[in-house]
Amino acid sequence: MKFKRTLAAAAALICFACGVSTAAADTAAVYVTVADGNLKLAQERIEVTDTDGDGKLTVNDALYAAHEAKYEGGAAAGYAFEETEYGLSLTKLWGVENGGSYGYYVNNASAMSLADEIKDGDYINAYVYTDTDTFSDVYTYFDVNSLSVRQNEEFTLTLQSAGYDAEWNPAVYPVENAEITVDGVKTGYKTDENGKVTLKIDEAKNCVISAVSDSAVLVPPVCMTEVSAADNGVSPGTLIAVVALAVLSACLIFLAVARLKKSYEK
Repeated sequence: MKFKRTLAAAAALICFACGVSTAAADTAAVYVTVADGNLKLAQERIEVTDTDGDGKLTVNDALYAAHEAKYEGGAAAGYAFEETEYGLSLTKLWGVENGGSYGYYVNNASAMSLADEIKDGDYINAYVYTDTDTFSDVYTYFDVNSLSVRQNEEFTLTLQSAGYDAEWNPAVYPVENAEITVDGVKTGYKTDENGKVTLKIDEAKNCVISAVSDSAVLVPPVCMTEVSAADNGVSPGTLIAVVALAVLSACLIFLAVARLKKSYEK
């Protein structure tokens, strides 16, 4: 009898755990970027549910939710998909229909189809090919998705592109001579042969760092950057010394006043 009760309790616990797991998978918060040559969304936080009813959270659900939340007229106006010989595929992205020439990546890795599963915290990047003749658009990304710096503080980013090697294995390459933009404005900072660039921003603000190139068609990369105001230049050590000196001065003044008072009393 005791064994049966234990077994029943274990079964109930398993069912409860499964229920919690299923509930946890009902929604996810992801960060969606959409580009059509220009950035339309830049790492927008999107709440994703299983909109297509396939029992899982997918790239399709994320892009549908992003259009529903951010595109004028919602997903019905700006987004469409269909089942093709290549799997679930895009037919419209951000209002653009171009015969199926789109790309989409999850955490900077190329997705096989819109049916690829996603999870909480993923970064979904989708784009419209601007070159539909030779498909020369190059998917690019920075080594970090976001960062926090101080006003006029130097920092370094690395710009990379996703491609394939001679045997068609996924490969990553540095992007050279790309110019950095801040909120769409060119800065004059350019990447070196290793894709690295060191720059600083002279205004305290939240901004979008991206890049453009005169020699390649770049899918705009995104680094969300928080630039906080520069400090007053007083180091903690200096501040402590100033306070200590003020306290010492106050003590000396107090002693001097006390001695002066005592001398008058005499």
